[in-house]
Amino acid sequence: MHARLKTDLPSEAETSERMGVPSHDEIAARAYELFEERGRAHGHDLDDWLQAESEVLEARQERLGL
Repeated sequence: MHARLKTDLPSEAETSERMGVPSHDEIAARAYELFEERGRAHGHDLDDWLQAESEVLEARQERLGL
């Protein structure tokens, strides 16, 4: 029996890229940028996350022609 190496499988980032789904890290990075742009004002973490998710998803879909 041959064991399939983990390296044979696409990474989560590769799978997300092909499906047009932004990764957690991409969204987190953009959400942090929004937090900083707001002057590091706390209490808007969910708003920042949702806006970041929307922006990253839209950019990904445009890039992939979806």
